[in-house]
Amino acid sequence: MVHTVPLVSTVPLPRRPRDPGTPQGPVRRWYEEGLGWATAPGEPLRLVTGLRFDVLEAPAEAGFAALRHLGPASPVAVHGQRMRLLVAAGSAEELPGLLDWLEWGALALDLTAIGAGGHIEAPPPPCGAPASGSPDPAGTCRPLDPHRIGSQGAAVWLRPPEPGCEIETLLPTLSAVGGGGGAPDLVRLVDTMATQCHRVRLRRACAQPLAFS
Repeated sequence: MVHTVPLVSTVPLPRRPRDPGTPQGPVRRWYEEGLGWATAPGEPLRLVTGLRFDVLEAPAEAGFAALRHLGPASPVAVHGQRMRLLVAAGSAEELPGLLDWLEWGALALDLTAIGAGGHIEAPPPPCGAPASGSPDPAGTCRPLDPHRIGSQGAAVWLRPPEPGCEIETLLPTLSAVGGGGGAPDLVRLVDTMATQCHRVRLRRACAQPLAFS
């Protein structure tokens, strides 16, 4: 008697389409529809820089000192021990020349900028804000407590963006120098951040144990 062996297909089954109800869906809609910000395809969810804003990134302890140069509605995020301040689009290209003009260019500062062609991890909407971008109905959203920032974890908003606001009018820009507009001054912001980055660098260097031969 001849036994037949059933054929087993080596072709993988088609993948099931992603459920639109997954967490990425509402968060992406909150950014794209509520704020009008571009997001990069794929996961984790990332915000595209260089279109409506650029990003200045520095150690969080240096960034806190620079917050006084921002308006209360200017978005700021933290990722671990790093702080990300949103600034006007095009600022990333201006940063090297600006640091040289402020006489910080010769030092190795832990201050970087992300502009055209870049992206940052998208923090979740504050307090689970709905995709429509409407404010929290209970009015219970609060900024992140600076003292609870840890060295691990995902990006979070320290000062979240506000749906319906024209972000371009809120961000630090080079054109604010000597102008009468309400936009913060990028020069003062960068100078303060560079100063604080230098102080952090010196403090860390002094804290290193001496090496003896």
